[in-house]
Amino acid sequence: MLKINGIYKTFNRGTINEKRALNGVDLELESGDFVTIIGGNGAGKSTLMNSICGVFPVDIGSIIIDGDDITKLPEHKRAKYLGRVFQDPMMGTAADMQIAENMSLAYRRGCRRGLKWAIPQKELKLYKEQLKQLGLGLEERITSKVGLLSGGQRQALTLLMAVMRKPKLLLLDEHTAALDPKTAATVLELSEKFIAGENLTAMMITHNMNDAITHGNKLIMMHEGRIIYSVSGEEKKKLTVDDLLHKFSEISGKEFANDRALLN
Repeated sequence: MLKINGIYKTFNRGTINEKRALNGVDLELESGDFVTIIGGNGAGKSTLMNSICGVFPVDIGSIIIDGDDITKLPEHKRAKYLGRVFQDPMMGTAADMQIAENMSLAYRRGCRRGLKWAIPQKELKLYKEQLKQLGLGLEERITSKVGLLSGGQRQALTLLMAVMRKPKLLLLDEHTAALDPKTAATVLELSEKFIAGENLTAMMITHNMNDAITHGNKLIMMHEGRIIYSVSGEEKKKLTVDDLLHKFSEISGKEFANDRALLN
């Protein structure tokens, strides 16, 4: 479903601030794979995800989704392939629009749109059924402005919107980092439910090592723009946080430098 071949990305090339963010990343995901991504500060995790989305064009290499080479496609043309949930709950929704209007935009992601603004009753019924899955009572508030929702409610709604059209690839970019522990656990549980229920292929960046071990069937560790460790299956299930810290030090020759991850 995803094939990344030798991608490189350098920022501020030729200046004193030159930074190679991706240094020859290769990655393959089969349909239904759920990979968690960990790494220290500046490891290249978010740059990798932004490169897949087209936010940053890569210098060299290719990105192929479900057999289609999207390396040169602009960001808006990749929308039909991708669903994404950001770290900031405010980024995935339009605050001044109703819940139903936000869902309508997500429902039409990657499709040609007409001039009609009204949402058909058939669609409203579908949206209400979808919202019930969240267990937050939002199906009774479908005409409410999204800006009136809490951060956790907005993030759960963003997640639902991201999976509505069953994307080829779901990208979760530290999507629980800004939430309190209880709400974060709820959103993670919903993520697992949607990914398993729709057999989605997914990537999740997280600073919580326990979450990286607990969720998904694959785990990759990044350092200085490279994937330095990859594990899956039974071997992944047996991992502990201490194992990951030891593995990082063993491969990189450095201590793991990420206070948030260590505190978690």
